[in-house]
Amino acid sequence: MTKIVATLIAGLFATAAFAQAPAATSTTPAAPAAATSHADQKVQKAEAKEAKADAKADAKVEKKAADANADVAVAKADASKKKAKAHKNSEKAKAEAAADKAADHADQKADAAK
Repeated sequence: MTKIVATLIAGLFATAAFAQAPAATSTTPAAPAAATSHADQKVQKAEAKEAKADAKADAKVEKKAADANADVAVAKADASKKKAKAHKNSEKAKAEAAADKAADHADQKADAAK
């Protein structure tokens, strides 16, 4: 029984020690320049160049999309203007037709009165 209790207590101490955060370690390597070889530098340079080219291509695509959206907005504005103008003209035509109808009706009344 004492061996079991001793084992459990030792396990608890081991768990507590394991659960603690490790001591502060430095995050910067001691010699980063010496650790990287010439080939690694070339690979890093090529990856940076590729990332820059990708970013440039993405910027071009976004610019094209923005230009297309601007063109659509201009087309919608033009269509809205045309629609408003057509509505105005149709209202004008309706008003003229109503005036003509009233004039015709007045002429018919005048003819009937004679």
